[in-house]
Amino acid sequence: MKAVTLHPRTIPVIEEADICVIGGSCTGVFAAVRAARLGAKVVIVEKQNRFGGVAVSSLVNIWHSLYDIDKKEQIIAGLSLEVLERLNKRDAVTGFGMTKHFSINSDELSIELDELIIEAKVKPFLHNMFTTPYVVDGKLEGIVVENKSGAGVIKAKIFIDASGDADLCKRSGLSMYTPDEPQPPTTCAKFANWTKNGDFDLGECLAQFREKYNLPIGYAWGTYVPNSDIYMLSGTRATKGNCANSKDLTQAEIEGRRQVRAIMDILRKELKRKDLSLQALPSYIGIRETRHINSLYKLLQNDLLNGTQLDDAIANGTYPVDIHHKNKPGITFMYLDGTQRYSCPGLTTNVERWRKETTDYPKYYQIPLRSIIPINSNNIITAGRMIDADKAAFGAARVMINLNQVGEAAGVAAFIALSESKEIEKVSSLQVRKLLHDGGSIIK
Repeated sequence: MKAVTLHPRTIPVIEEADICVIGGSCTGVFAAVRAARLGAKVVIVEKQNRFGGVAVSSLVNIWHSLYDIDKKEQIIAGLSLEVLERLNKRDAVTGFGMTKHFSINSDELSIELDELIIEAKVKPFLHNMFTTPYVVDGKLEGIVVENKSGAGVIKAKIFIDASGDADLCKRSGLSMYTPDEPQPPTTCAKFANWTKNGDFDLGECLAQFREKYNLPIGYAWGTYVPNSDIYMLSGTRATKGNCANSKDLTQAEIEGRRQVRAIMDILRKELKRKDLSLQALPSYIGIRETRHINSLYKLLQNDLLNGTQLDDAIANGTYPVDIHHKNKPGITFMYLDGTQRYSCPGLTTNVERWRKETTDYPKYYQIPLRSIIPINSNNIITAGRMIDADKAAFGAARVMINLNQVGEAAGVAAFIALSESKEIEKVSSLQVRKLLHDGGSIIK
């Protein structure tokens, strides 16, 4: 690879804070808000023009249940519940007060996250791209960001990497890994007049015409934006490359949009649904998986599917193991009750058991604090899909309702490390759990 040498440059310090969060997804926002509510001076850096991550910029407008799998006991609260309550006041969520999933108006969510940031007195840096760690005597003391005004340094004592791809951890030299077959990304889209011409089976349509329109066999689902006739469809799959690589990410974005148009063509040309119209594309593709940290503890399939109760649990969940396969069609679900389902458009769904049938099965699983703390991290903690987990455990832990809680825990742990002048690894998990509980989260 050719290279050039740039002259050394002096970069101004544009902000100093206690805690700096890199990444403004709901996970990152919740980390920042939690730490700020405890009294820390917090900044948050986001490369996009607004907060919300996949829920907003990628149009994925579903949060899953707050209850155990029997729908009897609430196991999740905290900022997820608070935001849902706020959205409900604006008729911007469907399913509020129920025990199933919630459909959210992503645009209303983005404004609500602005309000959370402002109310907590978190200092936002939108349109800012993190580029380089600023390290002094082996310790991370700041980050370099690039924006419309040029380059600047943000200094802090504790850093929360909520970048999704673990960019801060990677560029700080922490130990990382990328799975051989990471779950492929999806480009969602919003459509008007989805059901105007009657019901139809999208899976069968895609299976029938996929070869003609060069579509991979993936998985399709969708939901309406609350109080509208706009339908959000998740039905594409970009199977090549790794989205932590710039060239691969570029190709995935273009391929995802091509597949959205192919689906449009199938519906308009083959099914004669002339009234169907494309209303919105995401500002970036919905990435499921790229890099993972090597943490103090890897979350394992047996931990999750057996509902192992963990001393350092910082999140609860019920969403099943959900593996979007990179090198074969369809999707595999594994459930806490011991059943397993393989679904593929146009094929009969295969249901079997991964565990012998029993009436005594776990009602929820837990995610540990150790799995978001990188080895030798000193003053860095993570929040998001870079969590250290094996293939199956990650397939369940990665969804937003789970990572929202992980973000809150990262913010609390960062505050404790700050207030006690401790390395992140030495923060008491019992104290993290207590502060989460005191702040309104439900930690069993």
